[in-house]
Amino acid sequence: MNRKVGIIGVGMSKFGKRNDVTVRELSWEAVKEAFEDSGLTQRDVQLTVIGSTAYRGTEIYPAPPVSEYCDLIGKSPLRVEAACATGSSAIFTAVNTIASGLVDLALVIGVDKMTEVDTATSLAIGGRGGNYYWEFQMYGTTFPTYYALYATRHMALFGTKEEDMALAAVKAHKYASYNEKAHFRNRITVEDVLKSRVISWPIKLLDSSPISDGASAVILASEEKIRELKIDTPIWIRAIGYGSDTSYIAARGEWVGLNAAREAAYMAYKMSGYSPQDVEYATVHDCFTIAEIMAYEDLGFVEKGKGTSLLREGQTEKGGKIAVNLFGGLKAKGHPLGATGVAMAYEITKQLREEAGPVQHSFKKYVALSHNVGGTGHYAFVSIYSR
Repeated sequence: MNRKVGIIGVGMSKFGKRNDVTVRELSWEAVKEAFEDSGLTQRDVQLTVIGSTAYRGTEIYPAPPVSEYCDLIGKSPLRVEAACATGSSAIFTAVNTIASGLVDLALVIGVDKMTEVDTATSLAIGGRGGNYYWEFQMYGTTFPTYYALYATRHMALFGTKEEDMALAAVKAHKYASYNEKAHFRNRITVEDVLKSRVISWPIKLLDSSPISDGASAVILASEEKIRELKIDTPIWIRAIGYGSDTSYIAARGEWVGLNAAREAAYMAYKMSGYSPQDVEYATVHDCFTIAEIMAYEDLGFVEKGKGTSLLREGQTEKGGKIAVNLFGGLKAKGHPLGATGVAMAYEITKQLREEAGPVQHSFKKYVALSHNVGGTGHYAFVSIYSR
């Protein structure tokens, strides 16, 4: 990147079913906290980037009303979309706008109200996230089935068991129980997961992330602006790697990982100079439990086929070799698509500042990573951060 870019303010709403607010009010919850966190106001913002899929909400063009409600008129509300990786694509857009020298300070808002339609409608919209004609129209394939294909292939090649996948869900709910902003705060057991309703075998209800409402926000600034503002605790974004793949998953050649994520990780490691062995904390895209296991492998934390070993050995718990998703992950914290990638930056900022309370990880190098996947691996962003 041409100029260093750092995070200087973060905010996040309560995730869950939010019938009490509009998408504008939901956004303001996160933006207000980000302003309070940074000590800045709307006057300081030069650019606003809004990440929102808006497929399931009444506001299908949310950038203008959100911008207006947050008193950001004239701050160039720009909306971007990359399915479940929408939030990371919004950060990517803002970071590169700052790095290029066009602006010095930008606000990124991720928001989606997904519960304004019923579950069947939501699943049908999601099923169109890949190749409509060859997947959804022909077979009625929805997201649980897309990931069930990955899971069954992983099980066949590497011996992964339903109990292994359940461990990821148990871990997510354990840490979400400490997070007052999480969608689900109840603890569960492996038995609970195995006995839950089958959605698309081997994916069961408790292997799946919920349909959530939520918003998150980050304020980004150039190194020069950070120095001018005398902010002594920025979290530096060292690299953002990105990758993509075919719309039709049958054309990808193998179903035990995501090529887009591997490409994004390779780019991020090369750009930052860090390796997987340097990463001490990670937020990974665990939309389904098998996705977390594949993420460990795609990010190079372990060899392909050995992702389950990290869960079995507790190496991705607090205090483990690489702590993962200590705010509850998508699985239990919630997965409002536009907000997810921005919420990952919120979580990593809290961890690297040592403001994570009962789920604070102990760092030595202060290097962290976020992994955000769009669609069934159509897009992926991997970002590396440090203090």
